[in-house]
Amino acid sequence: MAAAFLNWITESMQNISQISGLTLQSFLVFITAFLLAYLLLNRPRNMPPYPAGSVPVLGHLLALGRAPHLKLTAWRPQYGDVFTVRMGMKDMVVLNGYTAVKDALVDRSKLFASRPPNFLFDSSFGFGKDIGTACWGTELTQRRRFTATALKNLGMKSGAGSIEENIREEASCLRNRIAEYEGKPHDIAHDVTVTVANVICSMVFGKRYDYEDETFRELTEAILTVAADLSAGQIINVFPLLRFVPGVNRAFLSVSGQVAKIQELLKEEMARHRERLDRENPRDFLDFCLLELEQQEHVNGLTEEIAMYLAQDLFFAGTDTTANTLLWSLLFMTLNPDIQHKVQEELDAVVGESLPTLSHRAQLPYVNACLLEVMRIRPIAPLAIPHATTETVKVREYYIPKGSQVLLNLYSVHMDPVYWPDPDRFDPGRFLDAEGNVINKPESFMPFSGGRRVCLGEQLARMELFLFFSTLLQSFTFKTPEGAPPPNADGVLGLTLAPHSFQLCVTPR
Repeated sequence: MAAAFLNWITESMQNISQISGLTLQSFLVFITAFLLAYLLLNRPRNMPPYPAGSVPVLGHLLALGRAPHLKLTAWRPQYGDVFTVRMGMKDMVVLNGYTAVKDALVDRSKLFASRPPNFLFDSSFGFGKDIGTACWGTELTQRRRFTATALKNLGMKSGAGSIEENIREEASCLRNRIAEYEGKPHDIAHDVTVTVANVICSMVFGKRYDYEDETFRELTEAILTVAADLSAGQIINVFPLLRFVPGVNRAFLSVSGQVAKIQELLKEEMARHRERLDRENPRDFLDFCLLELEQQEHVNGLTEEIAMYLAQDLFFAGTDTTANTLLWSLLFMTLNPDIQHKVQEELDAVVGESLPTLSHRAQLPYVNACLLEVMRIRPIAPLAIPHATTETVKVREYYIPKGSQVLLNLYSVHMDPVYWPDPDRFDPGRFLDAEGNVINKPESFMPFSGGRRVCLGEQLARMELFLFFSTLLQSFTFKTPEGAPPPNADGVLGLTLAPHSFQLCVTPR
């Protein structure tokens, strides 16, 4: 049957070439051009409009540049809250502003809860075998529920059994580490990353690492490299075949190599955990995974490979995001010494000389307001991870087909002057009411995304940020080195929005 069909195609092509007078080569060129035109022009009706700047083959890739969150937000006044960008040969619907984003993330969450193909991201996180890249369905909901329950059992909660003491221990270690620099200019990004990574290590592995441990250093460096290169490899997401082209595939090779290192460590840890597993007393996330592998009670089809990818998700989600948010908080304290002083005055009045605890949080409204303003002005995931529609859905006057890629511009939500007057100004007062109390749930504020894809570790991140930030500001004053320019506050977009490298002079109070 297949041979007969192939012969028919060959004979038909020869007949057409004879009738038209075209050579076979010319005919193939014509067919290729026709197919390209069909792909470019045959798009679903009533889709949102394209902004200017699209070019053949590449689409809007060049126009978006290295800061797509800024370009998409700049296009909003002209093209509205809903428009379409062309990523290579594929369309991606962009939703801007609180109303449109909330409608998709929260109000109609299930309709936007899936994931589109994303080669570089998928190849790093298991092609749907984890949580971040998995499409919407029963498997995803089971993995999320299992992971959330395990994290809660491991201390992601308030009260008895909380991981607070582990976080406070790491905060003390970071404080001691920074004190060793004796006020000399220093980039503390590595120290902050190690501190945050140790919290997630204690939950996943059941242990912490020394700052100078070589294996731990390689692990944290691998996480940071992958986070940076996932953005640099955007062209490979659009044209996956370019991963075979030398030079162009640098980011792909880098990500693949670093992910392999992380996964090797995870496999070694899983083997060690299996040897000393206490089935009556699981100590960490890997123990919970091994028990589930034996019992198969909560996650259908859980395999050791899937368990590894779940643990890898925790490393990335629990390290790069919180570490960069903490660095942003220190950067903005440096740029705003008057605000820094006000934070320290509140800490002195409430905490005194003892170390901050979560019980102090309700008594420190200005400290909390500062952290909320940091998350607003520099949302750690300004474009989130792309979503996909689970069925055809109407957005405003447009129809978005099932399986369409949807980009939720959280940056536009946090920089909307309708909700945040003078949005580029750092002002913690936005999050305080007339009585000086914290406004915890303001409109147009979604730093942890929302709906069915909301960040699983939000509670842990908030605990860490409060304890690390308050401990550091209670202990030190942060300044720009004498004669140095202020740190760059634009940010570098990778897996997360990270600050440019900057040095601080940290003096004990």
